[in-house]
Amino acid sequence: MADPLTVSTDAGPVRGREHDGLRSWRAIPYAAPPVGDLRLRAPRPVAPWPGVRDALDFGPAAPQSGRAERLGTRTDEDCLTMNVLAPAARSSAPRPVMVFIHGGAYSGGSTATGLYRGDTLVRRGDIVYVSLNYRLGALGYLDFSEYSTPERTFDSNLGLRDQLAALRWVRSNIAAFGGDPDNVTLFGESSGANAVTTLMCVPAAEGLFARAIAQSPPAASAYGPGRAKAWAAEFLEILGAADDPALALATADPDALVRAGDALTARGADEAPGTRAFAPLVDGDLLPRHPLDAFAEGLAHAVPLIIGTNAREGTMFPRFLDIIPTDPVRIEKMFSETDPELKARILAAYPGYPDRRAAVRIGGDATFWEPSILVAQAHTATAPTFGYRYDFAPRLLNVAGFGATHATELLAVFGAGEAMLGRAATALGGRRGLREATAIMQSHWLHFARYGAPRSTWPAYTLARRETLIVDTTARIENDPQGDLRRAWIGYRHRR
Repeated sequence: MADPLTVSTDAGPVRGREHDGLRSWRAIPYAAPPVGDLRLRAPRPVAPWPGVRDALDFGPAAPQSGRAERLGTRTDEDCLTMNVLAPAARSSAPRPVMVFIHGGAYSGGSTATGLYRGDTLVRRGDIVYVSLNYRLGALGYLDFSEYSTPERTFDSNLGLRDQLAALRWVRSNIAAFGGDPDNVTLFGESSGANAVTTLMCVPAAEGLFARAIAQSPPAASAYGPGRAKAWAAEFLEILGAADDPALALATADPDALVRAGDALTARGADEAPGTRAFAPLVDGDLLPRHPLDAFAEGLAHAVPLIIGTNAREGTMFPRFLDIIPTDPVRIEKMFSETDPELKARILAAYPGYPDRRAAVRIGGDATFWEPSILVAQAHTATAPTFGYRYDFAPRLLNVAGFGATHATELLAVFGAGEAMLGRAATALGGRRGLREATAIMQSHWLHFARYGAPRSTWPAYTLARRETLIVDTTARIENDPQGDLRRAWIGYRHRR
């Protein structure tokens, strides 16, 4: 079309806006609204719309607890939308595409959050940036299929299916926005990184992305039908819907579903520590094998992978999101199915246990670091793999006892040093350091998105040396960091 802000998609044209040298299109539907008869159903195609659709403002986030101001938008079940951001200048060749999946424990988060806007990545890397909303909590990650009736059908793995539908939309439509559908990098953080490692093991996702970046993925968080069935039944009991579950699931207010999901999460953190009710389902169909098994067997998609964690993953959880095993009671339960000798070996590798500091480190390592090592070492046989550890922490985070905790690398990846969140984090100093960490992360992330490998100063991970990029105010390569700790965990099996 003559107007560069009006772009054709499969369902009709969308009109965006230009600002600060960028063009943006927001809240583009990639699937039909999952409401009414489509609640708890696999995503359906978007119905074409008449005329030109304005794509000017962010769409609602999926139903979740929390304040709308934190999300940057309201919540609604009609949430299956995505945003596209591109340079305003035309390019003679299609640009690399980076598709971001937000984190939030599969129960929270929104693409409208200021941190996820993507402006600095687009400006620095000359890329097309895509972010997407998907169903969360019970509406996206519990399996109610056994409660289907002749009148009502419920599907499973809905959040995962939403992400798959979004990637198909990108494949079909991103060229119209100046992006290269054959050069898509899928990246995410926390549960969004779990989505990345899981999608690498979904056969239907083959060919939909060329590279992947997993930032602090809880890669072991996927479960079989047995646990899924128990969680669904427990959720319905909390909801008070045991008598007619199909009717309740179809008609319950979204806020009631969110409250029941929050209660299920709180209960599970104590009763089954190390597991997470809101997670992908190993259903033998969409997800045929547990992701850790698929990686170990060389069955993950053969795409280059960046994967890593932060130096002190666990420290933020006891204070802000108490869902992982960071105290001795939960840790003992987590190891209740583990060989006693193996358990003793792991615990001995954390001097001071059961003191709080050691317990917090165990919880962070078990949830994020140890499964990431399993993925990295397995994927080296399939495709180039690059491991990192993010160590940078401004003074405020160190004084508060957090250090380089979970999600803090997002400030560097998204170049948020001058934004409100970045300024707050560096209020006691560290702004220059954050700029330096940002330059390191963005340089490698963007080079990887364009060429399929980070810059040459970062060698691929090998089993012989386990080369790992350590990111602080400077970068260095360290071979097998925390090797003794890694060896202590060998043989541990996560609950499934």
